[in-house]
Amino acid sequence: MHRESLVVETKNREELIDITAEVREFIRSQNVETGVLIVFVPHTTAGITVNEGADPSVKKDLLYVLRKLIPHRDLNYKHLEGNSDAHIKASLMGSSLNLLIEHGDLRLGTWQAVFFAEFDGPRQRRVYLSLF
Repeated sequence: MHRESLVVETKNREELIDITAEVREFIRSQNVETGVLIVFVPHTTAGITVNEGADPSVKKDLLYVLRKLIPHRDLNYKHLEGNSDAHIKASLMGSSLNLLIEHGDLRLGTWQAVFFAEFDGPRQRRVYLSLF
């Protein structure tokens, strides 16, 4: 088993950051041909997802819909820190991924990328990688 952590610096309250290159670099550094990579985000207001990385409008659309469905300010939220929406969005996005490794690389679809999802930034965040 190989482990690593990535530091992700977010610049906005909400954003999707493509971390595919950093994940691929970790895999290459381990010289592993096949396996499973677990990607885990240890934050309650951030998540991780796989989606299209070729067209930047996909990221914009995802954030747009999440903002419409779960607005930042809602007088009915009971959590008093002002980031209830971030907790909900992170739960919907998820905190972990299981990704296949084949031929020393991620086994992603043609257009897929790995995105860190920030919902309460800007902050410095961590992403944990465990390769089996």
